[in-house]
Amino acid sequence: MLKSTLIKATESGARVMQEFFGGNFKISNKEGINNLVTEADHASEKAIFDIIKAEFPDHFILSEESGSIVTDSNLKWIIDPIDGTVNFAHGIPICCVSIGIEQDGQMIMGAVYNPFIHEFYFAQKGFGATLNDNLIKVSRETQLGRACLVTGFPYTYINQPNGPLEVFSRLIRSGVPVRRLGSAAMDLCWVAAGRFDGFYEHKLQAWDSAAGFLIVEEAGGKVSDFSGNRYSPYQPHIVATNGIIHKELLRCINEEG
Repeated sequence: MLKSTLIKATESGARVMQEFFGGNFKISNKEGINNLVTEADHASEKAIFDIIKAEFPDHFILSEESGSIVTDSNLKWIIDPIDGTVNFAHGIPICCVSIGIEQDGQMIMGAVYNPFIHEFYFAQKGFGATLNDNLIKVSRETQLGRACLVTGFPYTYINQPNGPLEVFSRLIRSGVPVRRLGSAAMDLCWVAAGRFDGFYEHKLQAWDSAAGFLIVEEAGGKVSDFSGNRYSPYQPHIVATNGIIHKELLRCINEEG
């Protein structure tokens, strides 16, 4: 029942994205000049909520646009109705719906759907990860120097030592290709599918990574914070890799050689 509702909700949000994509819609700013929210985000969120509330009205919901709808349920839906809103607003088809389900503090299911390139990623804890119902696995690259990485930058730059630009510079100066696509959920899914060997970012919210990090883990990858501790979507830092290059990437991020 949870899986079918998750799939229906994800598909419903994606249909709204398709209806608005490339058209005219209202755009406003949240914190930071380019931290956008559109009427499509709100419409997608409503479509997702309608599905979930019809079947599980008592479940806890955490969503990017509406915040927390708190209940005493041990099941929480963590929703990004459009991940990659800046891309979406500019007609760039690297954006998606991302929904994770958490039970008693543990992520148990996640779905990420980009309808513009027809890619539906799904994972259930202990059952592997799929892309359009086909099992996926992370890459087998063994060296950071030969890896292809992806990252993102926060809308409000964190004024801290060893920040996003410093790590990015260190990697590209050493010859490592680092891409920046604009959707953390898609970044994570492409690590899971073996297209990227690793992903890191300095400042994410729970809805950015809740589904994607489970998809990486279920595809055989490793996800942690910058200290190498088990990942929690409720803290900002993330490193997700094929597992083989994980320690080497952590050392580079933390300036340890």
